[in-house]
Amino acid sequence: MKAVILAAGEGSRMRPLTFTRPKVMLPIAGKPILEHLLLEVSAAGITEFILVVGYRDEQVRSYFADGARWGLKISYCQQTRQLGTAHALKQLEKQLQADFLVMNGDILAKSADIAALAASSETTLGVFEASDPRRLGVLETDGSRVKRIHEKSANPPTNLANAGLYFFTPRIFAAINNTPLSLRGEYEITASIQMLIDSGLAVGYRPLTYWQDVSYPWDLLDLNASMLKSLSQRICGQVEENAVIRGAVEIGEGSRVRSGAYLEGPVIIGKNCDIGPNCYIRPATSIGDNCRVGASVEIKNSIIMDNTKIPHLNYVGDSVIGQNCNLGAGTKLANLRFDGADITAGGVNTRRRKLGAVLGDGVETGINVSLNPGVLIGAGSRIGPGAVVSGVIEPNSYIG
Repeated sequence: MKAVILAAGEGSRMRPLTFTRPKVMLPIAGKPILEHLLLEVSAAGITEFILVVGYRDEQVRSYFADGARWGLKISYCQQTRQLGTAHALKQLEKQLQADFLVMNGDILAKSADIAALAASSETTLGVFEASDPRRLGVLETDGSRVKRIHEKSANPPTNLANAGLYFFTPRIFAAINNTPLSLRGEYEITASIQMLIDSGLAVGYRPLTYWQDVSYPWDLLDLNASMLKSLSQRICGQVEENAVIRGAVEIGEGSRVRSGAYLEGPVIIGKNCDIGPNCYIRPATSIGDNCRVGASVEIKNSIIMDNTKIPHLNYVGDSVIGQNCNLGAGTKLANLRFDGADITAGGVNTRRRKLGAVLGDGVETGINVSLNPGVLIGAGSRIGPGAVVSGVIEPNSYIG
């Protein structure tokens, strides 16, 4: 059986992080979202994949290549124009002559659920119970069968939400080839499935025991913290005398933790990093490869991507920092409003009391910069010494 993973989109709600990478390549607990999904699918016994790519596809292709590093077989389909799920699958009709799985590349599921779905004998949708299904596609059911799929209904008939995880037989292609363009300007697979139902074919559904998606940058922090709870101790780098390690900490090859550093797990530090001296890295923090964390720096519940430097007198709390960033001495990322209210980021109420900043790739700050809670800074921006920054900063801006 083959698994088709849809990984062509940008993920505009994840900006500024997706200005320079596809959403599926955003890291959680030291691995891209897509890698976590591939590993779960392969653990379900499926080793042949077709990745549908589009936006900045070279990053997906270069990272995963042919899949040999994971013992997998990976091929690619280029979706130059993202015209919907059905449009993506239509390009693969000749390659999918047997039953197959389809899933969105920005979701997380467990291998047991995937294996159970793969054992289906008819078109079957993975579903989960949503607390607020109004923003999702929901299923109207009749016993074990799907009767109708409702997209983003103000009054959804159930709380069974479409998880973006499907089992298909080749019969789906007859419906795909007749699927009309939706009001959103896409050829949607849910419309194709509804055509199967309306033609009298049985379509089933299977509840998932675990499902997560990532909509906004701050969702990465919750999933990162959750995944790190199962982290095991693994120290491949050098830890100097008088450095303190508490709890589960993973340190990659070539990394050095200098004297006086205090690491309180769960924490992941990638390869070839330079940590300390005299810094404090608190739980639920993931640091990528080739990073520098220097003296008198405190980092808490954050994701720091590759090649980023946080070298002097910095505080980073509840933040996501992209690749190739550099924080000047004394730069502070505030993570709590003075009035204690929920933090708004990019006009969205995050429903979080604590959230720092989200920095795109290549952001640089001067000395003594203050970033207020919920600030979003576009890739390539430069923040001058002493600046106090709030709101949304567009890519390649200069704030004096």
